[in-house]
Amino acid sequence: MRRLIVNADDFGWTVGINRAVAELHRAGALDSATLMASGPRLAEAVEVASQSPSLGVGCHIVLVDGAPVAGPKSIPSLLAGAGFRPSLGAFVRDLMLGRIARAEMEREATAQIRRLQQAGVRVTHIDTHKHTHMFPAVLDAVTRAALNCGVGAIRNPFEPSWSVAATPAASPIRRMQVALLGGFRGHFLRMARIRELATTDGCMGVLATGNLNATALQGLVSRIPEGTWELVCHPAAMDEELRGAHTRLKESRVVEFEALRSLPEMLPSDIERIDFGRLR
Repeated sequence: MRRLIVNADDFGWTVGINRAVAELHRAGALDSATLMASGPRLAEAVEVASQSPSLGVGCHIVLVDGAPVAGPKSIPSLLAGAGFRPSLGAFVRDLMLGRIARAEMEREATAQIRRLQQAGVRVTHIDTHKHTHMFPAVLDAVTRAALNCGVGAIRNPFEPSWSVAATPAASPIRRMQVALLGGFRGHFLRMARIRELATTDGCMGVLATGNLNATALQGLVSRIPEGTWELVCHPAAMDEELRGAHTRLKESRVVEFEALRSLPEMLPSDIERIDFGRLR
């Protein structure tokens, strides 16, 4: 049996991202999206979700390069000024040096999930901005938050070898990063099992981030083996908010949006499409 979840990250960040999620879901190309609780366009994203009952909606937990939901005084070790640390490198450095408290990460993750639930969203699963839950301390915190909030599934952020092999356009540096972080996979699977959180066999598209055009997408989906997999994507229609955003993923999101429109025709007919709410 082959099952696939197609999930768009960063839902609620810009008007163009919300538009891409809505259009791709209507076109049968998108099963799921993860919503940023502090996203500037959260209200509009919640409205999109309410009009799309078959769209699975998770919480895209942000602990770096964003704004907090919990009160600043309750999460001082997470902050650098008014917001989180602006770069993943700074976050990982301080995490490894023990400068970031696990209890504060749990508190912030809980606040983000609760904000979505209070807005009427049935949160199907969690994942994290920039995949920070690859790191054991973050994983411990966000899985506790998920359990606190009654959320029963989590992204498996580790890319399998077949997907890595199908992503030839990735840079050597990004390929090395994915390989090194893969060392945390065993710990992730043990933690998911201990905390009884449903997850997939792995995800594809992490290595292809920024290069997920139609050719790359075809190469990935044509190689999907037995099991349950997630395709991680970042589609968007271009808008002024995205043009001015602090991110390297701008025009590439538009390319992904266009490529994903053709996904239903690319997929073999025996692949079952699901969202995280149907993992159990």
